[in-house]
Amino acid sequence: MDTKLNVAVLGSTGYVGLELVKILIKHPNVNINFLGSENHENLNIDTLDSKIVDKNLPKLQFNKIFTHTFSDCVFLCLPHGISNTYVKKLFGKIKIIDLSADFRLDSIELYFANYDNEHSCPNLLNKFVYGLPEINQNKILKSSNIAIPGCYPTSVLIPLIPLLKSNLIDGNNVIIDSKSGYSGAGKRFNIEKIKGKNDLNFYNYNTNQHRHICEIEQELNKHSDKKINFSFNPHLLPVFRGMMSTIYLDLKENVNINDVNNVLINFTNQLKFVRFLDQEDQPDFYSIQNNNNCIIKSYSGSNASKIIIVSLIDNLLKGAAGQAVQCFNISLGLDEELSLIV
Repeated sequence: MDTKLNVAVLGSTGYVGLELVKILIKHPNVNINFLGSENHENLNIDTLDSKIVDKNLPKLQFNKIFTHTFSDCVFLCLPHGISNTYVKKLFGKIKIIDLSADFRLDSIELYFANYDNEHSCPNLLNKFVYGLPEINQNKILKSSNIAIPGCYPTSVLIPLIPLLKSNLIDGNNVIIDSKSGYSGAGKRFNIEKIKGKNDLNFYNYNTNQHRHICEIEQELNKHSDKKINFSFNPHLLPVFRGMMSTIYLDLKENVNINDVNNVLINFTNQLKFVRFLDQEDQPDFYSIQNNNNCIIKSYSGSNASKIIIVSLIDNLLKGAAGQAVQCFNISLGLDEELSLIV
């Protein structure tokens, strides 16, 4: 592909939007011709992030000004409940890559049960591909409408789906303990909750009630003959970026950790952004911050029938902006690594 596509980014000044712009300005097949924001107009985006160095970028405009007539693709870095209103206007006219939750779920009933807002185009839910490249690459290829998964689901689904497909784990009692940098709570998050005057804070939130639970359940159940039952306990850490999901699993009868390791090794060997760690390697946030990687490591449990899987990603990149560009590349038949850091 020798030509450049005109690309718009709506919601470009949030944490994810800024990360997305930093990736796209390096992309050889992209020309950013619209930068939308709800809170800024006629400003240069580099005034909000000095790491964005490109004097050819357009000034920020209000999101609502955007029309499809001069762009080939739009990235929607908008809150749930807002994104769908743009999709209703743009569907069928432009490639849409949506980073909100508005098109991740398969049914409007599931959406209404978990999100407290209206949805302007529920008829389009089944027109979007779930953008998890490691599982849905063939569906993403040549797709015009892609819904980017949530960050917690990404960290959980990448290691668990191959184990379910290989029938290695018992899905009756899965425990998922996840920890995220506070950027996952968005720019409106009160930093004093996690960085007090005297010390750093750390806490769990929305235990077994987090909105990503329905998304995780939906996608896991697509790869299992029986309903997966799991507990999910997310936490916020006093660090800006990074995510670790520690997953406690029971193995099927006559399955051992070597069987698990072999499946994960074979699975990850085929992937550009997922790495299975050797036993001597340490999984930590430094390994995944500021890149599009997912790293996975397995541990023996309290007995031979139990294992622990640790999965780490950068919540802003592999959990959002980086994954969106990875899907963009795949959908156009480009190298999925293009402009992304491995």
